[in-house]
Amino acid sequence: MKVDKKIKSKKFNWKFDKIVTKNFDSHVSNSVPFYKISHDMVIKLSDFFLKENSRMYDLGSSTGVLLNKIEKKNKSKKLKLIGFDNSKPMVQQARKKNKNKNISFNHLDLKKIKLKSCDMITSLYTVQFIEPKYRQKLFNEIYNSLNWGGAFVIFEKIRGNDARFQDILTFLYFDFKSEKGLKADEILNKEISLRSVMEPFTIQANVDYLKRAGFKDIMPICQYLCFKGFLAIK
Repeated sequence: MKVDKKIKSKKFNWKFDKIVTKNFDSHVSNSVPFYKISHDMVIKLSDFFLKENSRMYDLGSSTGVLLNKIEKKNKSKKLKLIGFDNSKPMVQQARKKNKNKNISFNHLDLKKIKLKSCDMITSLYTVQFIEPKYRQKLFNEIYNSLNWGGAFVIFEKIRGNDARFQDILTFLYFDFKSEKGLKADEILNKEISLRSVMEPFTIQANVDYLKRAGFKDIMPICQYLCFKGFLAIK
């Protein structure tokens, strides 16, 4: 099934394979509203949490664009930036693009991740692809690894609180994709390919994960339709 001009996928089997990785940066900009803005927000937020020799993790680091931008903005701080991604092609692409010794990219199943003490963790549109039964364990690991005063920034696709809100979000999101040049069959095919692969939760469900992990200071920082970002501070 065709889901973009250069990308095909099978039913119920969306994968971040070599073809998707090659076209990821353009595809995601046509699929996720405010994608660049979410990156810009994280980069600006890093000013408040990254100090000299700070460690930062990016969970679902894709092609490595975010960590490269953060490193450039914080060159004087000698940061240790670590990206993890479930997709081997993504990690290979990120390593190919990155030549900085302060950044590393690693292929790892996020369900099994173990993190060291750090000052900031980001997860942009990643947890939605992790099976719900493993998500609380991941949130717990994130909270426990953060130093006191450290930050977790998460952006996720969300579901509406009821059927009416969900209908509004869904069709406005389809309008967004159409305005980006995606055809009706490509939009529908992408939705079909994501069945059983991506499982968005409501705003409250995401907040509940954060609270159960131990976070008390939680603030929404961005929302456009069915995509929302949170800042949680330990």
